Amino acid sequence: MTFRKPVLGFAAFSGTGKTTLLIRLIPFLAQRGVRAALIKHAHHDFDVDRPGKDSYELRRAGARQVLVVSDRRCALMTDYAEPREPRLENLVDQLALDTVDLVLVEGFRHVTFPKIELHRPALKQPLLCREDTSIIAVATDFPVNTDSLPRLDLNNPVEIGEFILDWMDSHSREQTN
Repeated sequence: MTFRKPVLGFAAFSGTGKTTLLIRLIPFLAQRGVRAALIKHAHHDFDVDRPGKDSYELRRAGARQVLVVSDRRCALMTDYAEPREPRLENLVDQLALDTVDLVLVEGFRHVTFPKIELHRPALKQPLLCREDTSIIAVATDFPVNTDSLPRLDLNNPVEIGEFILDWMDSHSREQTN
């Protein structure tokens, strides 16, 4: 899968701390001048607006898409007629890519694209990198054998951020060659 901007995922089993890490990582990247977008895959029904809000009521009335905009933000809500698994490449294309340097993705662990695996041995889950060759590093809170992949400290967002900056640099060199 090829994207116009660097796209980097965070893959892990539920409860590993993907969102917690991203909340700490995004400010570090922003301080380094990286404008990041985020795509988060939710495995359940969710709502971003609430009953009583205009956007909710218009969607409930039958509008398939509701685009809410102001001078500060924009949110697009799309209801699908039938449940379907979202495709990462379509979601990336919906972003305003000219305004970002990096797209971070939480989830989509079964899709082949560059990812950092988050692994906590205490959760007794297998390493994903044993089966997923698109994983480029493993961030863990306990020493594990990651074979030839870089091992990062899951509790050190600066270390992970530096790894991402290096990865972005090598990604941009590949794109210009």
